[in-house]
Amino acid sequence: MPMEVADPYGLLSPERRQNPYPFYARLQREAPVHFSEPWGAWVVTRYADVNAGFRDMRLSSVRTGMFSQGMPEEVLRKLEPMSRNMASWLLFHDAPSHTRLRSLINKAFTPRMMEALRPRIQALVGELLDAVRGKAQMEVISELANPLPVIVIGEMLGLPREDRYRLKQWSDKLATLIGTGRPTLAEVEGALGAILEFEDYFRPLLARRRTQPGNDLLSALVQAEEQGNLLSEQEVLSTCTLVLFAGHETTTNLIGNGLLALLRHPEQWELLRGAPELLPDAVEELLRYDSPVQFTNRVAAVDLEFGGQTLRKGDRVILMIAAANRDPAQFSEPDRLDVRRKELRHQGFGMGPHYCVGAALARVEAQETFAALLRRFPRMQVAPGALPEWVDNVGFRGLQSLPVVLEPAA
Repeated sequence: MPMEVADPYGLLSPERRQNPYPFYARLQREAPVHFSEPWGAWVVTRYADVNAGFRDMRLSSVRTGMFSQGMPEEVLRKLEPMSRNMASWLLFHDAPSHTRLRSLINKAFTPRMMEALRPRIQALVGELLDAVRGKAQMEVISELANPLPVIVIGEMLGLPREDRYRLKQWSDKLATLIGTGRPTLAEVEGALGAILEFEDYFRPLLARRRTQPGNDLLSALVQAEEQGNLLSEQEVLSTCTLVLFAGHETTTNLIGNGLLALLRHPEQWELLRGAPELLPDAVEELLRYDSPVQFTNRVAAVDLEFGGQTLRKGDRVILMIAAANRDPAQFSEPDRLDVRRKELRHQGFGMGPHYCVGAALARVEAQETFAALLRRFPRMQVAPGALPEWVDNVGFRGLQSLPVVLEPAA
């Protein structure tokens, strides 16, 4: 990003990565719908405006072109496989195609089916924590928050467990692309390589499921492809890519961000220790307090007035979820963590037609993870001297590492 680009609200500053919330609060006070030169987009920060933006059909989700905007023609030709894959992502569709794709994917992610997975998720959390039994410390991200959701979504798809590390590496490259304000050529090419490897990985698995279907999501997608052409082969490949990417990114960050918040507020940790029945509401509060997904993008489909500003057709719009979740007009004392909070209508999973398909799964995984940590390691603390390292990504807020002491000395 050229240094000469004006950044009056510090959206590119290193301080923002460490703690973005003071920057969002200033925007809410001074310029709640603000055109950001560094990001080349309108940044929307108030709860009411973000909520309206999720539901306003004039703000389109069809936006894959933004990832290669301004690239030379020869680069665009090279990126065509990436564009083709992402063009079939549920995230980047409006009705009616969004309705068709979502109706098929929804069948695998109903709240009832996610509840049915709870015993298996409990067992997986137990396995991961058994691996650190007897150790003085644990690195939460690499030993728990990363592997758990990758294993869960891999099992849902029917993928071999030993492949999870490869899949995570590919997914990280997609997160870098999607979570950046304006991607560099290197970031776009990294995502292209990841998508090509994703597709090469899934094609033989899909071919096998056509002749030997199983009781998994991959088999269900193949059957949807074969029954009345509900899904094309490209849509199946794209959906597999999206499910694997989205199925763990939010949950990893929710576990890491949420645990750090609780350990920084020991009175809240103690509340949950004494009243574990508060955990479902506590997870909602953690989603609000330090949102794993900081924002999502839309594109103005027509000229329109929005939040007191005039937007032109083609303008990019950033709905700042994390800012909305700290809006004092919606939440009392928004910068205070309160696991007993009853104002739970946060936007951590979005709103409207694009409400996160995997929300119920993320909730179950987070609830079971925090329940097990509270039960097994009630005196857990952040390791002395450890400073949180945040991933260098403006769209996804998550920790690179979180070392904790499992059983501090008395």
